[in-house]
This record gives sequence, structure tokens and C-alpha cells, in this order.
Amino acid sequence: MKKSIVLPLLLMIATTASSQNLKTMNWLNEPASWQVSEDKLEMFVTPQSDYWRETHYGFTVDDGPFYYTTRGGEFEANLKITGEYTTRFDQMGMMLRVDEEHWIKTGIEYVDGQYNFSTVVTDTKSSWSVIQLSEQPASVWIKVIRRLDAVEIFYSLDGKNYTMSNLSYLKNNVPVKVGMMAASPDGEGFKAIFEDFSIKHLPDMKRLEWLERNKE
Repeated sequence: MKKSIVLPLLLMIATTASSQNLKTMNWLNEPASWQVSEDKLEMFVTPQSDYWRETHYGFTVDDGPFYYTTRGGEFEANLKITGEYTTRFDQMGMMLRVDEEHWIKTGIEYVDGQYNFSTVVTDTKSSWSVIQLSEQPASVWIKVIRRLDAVEIFYSLDGKNYTMSNLSYLKNNVPVKVGMMAASPDGEGFKAIFEDFSIKHLPDMKRLEWLERNKE
């Protein structure tokens, strides 16, 4: 095969997304009540649980339920979330996690009666940003793209039209745990439903650049 057709072939392969087999995934902080069926994970979120490191509040917690698979390299991950939020800081969404000091969580967070699309980026210490939503969403779709040392985060209220919310740093060239997380820091838990979790492999950008420079 000539090198001149390798790059288009790799790009074509990269457009194929794969639904993640939920039954082969792993728990960090398994909740007391959960079930998997087809492409859906339902859980009752562990009360008094959260993910945060130090900033502003002065404490570190790392005990929310997180259902994950491990991926190396670059990828796009997609997820639909639906929650019965009841108490301040109830939250659910997607997490990318290198270790306890390097991770990103993003999704819906309920704060003082307001629904927000929320992102926490942790690089030894946590930073938090929110986008206030005008009303309670029936469901939210999340798309995360990991490229090199950057993570692009998008959300949608209809599963079709996406808005970019964050461009965040995450360690490059290390495997990450990616999957579904939830927490109820101030509450007694809530019902959370995760659907249509999929991961699409993306060819390494630097390798694609090398192939382009060295094609015959």
C-alpha cells in the first residue's frame, strides 16, 4: 500500500464510533444500587459523595461513583444523561481521569435551584466553571474530544446541536479512565440514568502529520 493513501484510509477508519459494552466496565466507588441493561446504566447516586481537590473549600474528596473503561491515545466520547436532581450540588456526567490528582468531570450540576452545565478541571487542584441553563433540561448530551494534551467539551440539549463549553488541559501520552460519574455532596442521593455511551478512536495527530510529511 502506498503511503499516499494511508492518511485518507486512517481518517476514514476514525469516523467509525463504537458503542461501549457497559458490562465489561469497572467501578471506582461502586454505589449500593445500580443496574446495566443494553446501552443504559441506572444508579442511585451515593449520598454525601463528591470529587474535588482543595481549591477554595480546603478539602479533598474522591468518593463519587465512577463507571469507566480505560483508553490510550486520542478519542471522542459521547453520552446522554438524565437525572432527578433534588439537592444543591447534585451532579452527573462524564469523567476523564488519569489519577486522583489529574481529572476532568463535566455534566449537569444543580446549584441553588439553577441547572448548570458544569466542568471541573483538576491538575493537582480543582477549578470549576459553569454555564447556566435557562430551564431544567429533560436530558443532556455530552461530547468530549481528547487530542494531544487538550480536551474539548461540548453539550447539547437536543442531541443534534452542540455548544462548546471548555477547552482544558489533560496529560498527554498516558492512558485515561473515561466513563460515567455522579455525586451528591450535600444530599441523600438521586436517580441517575446514563445512555448511549460510545467511544470513537482518533488517529494520533502527530503521527498523521508525520505520515503526511513522509508520504511517497
